[in-house]
Amino acid sequence: MHPTLDPAAPRTVLARGLAASPGAATGVVVFDADEAERRAHGGDDVLLVRIETSPEDIHGMHAACGILTARGGMTSHAAVVARGMGRPCVSGASDVRIDYGAGTLAAGGRTVFAGDVITIDGSTGEIMVGRVPMVEPELGEEFTILMTWADKYRILKVRANAETPEDARIAREFGAEGIGLCRTEHMFFDPERISAMRKMIIAEDENNRRKAIMKLLPHQREDFYGILKAMAPYPVTIRLLDPPLHEFLPQDENQISKLANELDVSIKELNTRINNLHETNPMLGHRGCRLGISYPEITEMQARAIFEATAQLVREEKSPLPEVMVPLVGTVMEFKHQKKIIDNIAEIVKIETGVAFEYLVGTMIELPRACATADQIAEEAQFFSFGTNDLTQTTYGFSRDDIGGFLPDYLDQKILPADPFQSIDQEGVGSLVKMGVEKGRSVNSKLKIGICGEHGGDPDSIQFFHKTGLDYVSCSPFRVPIARLAAAQAMLKALIST
Repeated sequence: MHPTLDPAAPRTVLARGLAASPGAATGVVVFDADEAERRAHGGDDVLLVRIETSPEDIHGMHAACGILTARGGMTSHAAVVARGMGRPCVSGASDVRIDYGAGTLAAGGRTVFAGDVITIDGSTGEIMVGRVPMVEPELGEEFTILMTWADKYRILKVRANAETPEDARIAREFGAEGIGLCRTEHMFFDPERISAMRKMIIAEDENNRRKAIMKLLPHQREDFYGILKAMAPYPVTIRLLDPPLHEFLPQDENQISKLANELDVSIKELNTRINNLHETNPMLGHRGCRLGISYPEITEMQARAIFEATAQLVREEKSPLPEVMVPLVGTVMEFKHQKKIIDNIAEIVKIETGVAFEYLVGTMIELPRACATADQIAEEAQFFSFGTNDLTQTTYGFSRDDIGGFLPDYLDQKILPADPFQSIDQEGVGSLVKMGVEKGRSVNSKLKIGICGEHGGDPDSIQFFHKTGLDYVSCSPFRVPIARLAAAQAMLKALIST
């Protein structure tokens, strides 16, 4: 399903990293997302090379034909986004030294400069000097026949993780039956939108925050309209804003100065606000539902955008089904707080538009405490979606962005049988998933339950989810056929064993 290297072609391997997203790519080395976008628009094939990526790099990742990072594991930002885009990616190449100032990539005693050509193989993790010939994929009639057989036997539904109408279209072509995770944070980094987001972040009071965030309403409404329309009548699970706010602010001095001019504030004032947002451990800090509780205007804006888009599609005689997902819930009171806001906005939009529409409100189960108190949360929630990336991280105490530094030692010495972010740890993390399913359904037999972590595209993990009684798995669009086949195999194995 992806370009691969010609097995007969000679190659010079510079270094190796993690095989984070399948396929191979050749291009000129670019170290900056803006430069990647410029060169790609000029007709170049570019490889975006970063120490690690962040949401600010999204436009460069879209423009690149492949991505290489020195840091990060299989569920790092670069790996997850690349898989969703269908871009080859090698992450966690810890032997690679990247110097942005000098514009160099060094490994194995060799130095590659910006503009030089390299090749990466996201299926093996190899990084090669120069251009290596490719073999283009061909999906023939046999593929269609195999997928028809798979769909006949499987009972586990398969959704896709997607953030754009184009992603949704690709997912449907691969047989997805809905979107299990639409990450909204990636929608805010367009130049028109990031300014409003930044004004909201540095605002000193609720009134100015609300004025700033509401400028994003028409953009978000357009986003959700396109995705819901592309996937109708299948459900679309939309996750409310999840990452910490500092990710939306610049860290470079030149960018800070430019932003201060744009926002008409002093550099000192802006630096103070940025420093105040600094957290020692942001992934366990002020993010997820905690943002919506501190800044309810964010939840209000996103809910209104979702429901106004839904109402418009109902008028057009489509059949949208939005599922609003509250992230990082650890207590039922957090969920109730956010659900009340969402339900209130839904009623307001119904009155304003005169349109009745259906929707669900649920949560992402990604903390051990959420699994332990799933019965309490299920009394309020209409669906659960297990976020097994963060659940693995918070169960093991492993940073999913830094595990690449020691994971090879753990695998070589058989301390771990596999990367727990790639194939679910059934004994530990899996037992928490089972607990969440059993406790949730003990009080709500109609509770819809799925999984939207990267394990949703791993065949061994899918077999476990089938046994555990989940309704669906969700994975990157290009992994949907793998998930459909694995779901059918899981069903047949269960029939054989009985």
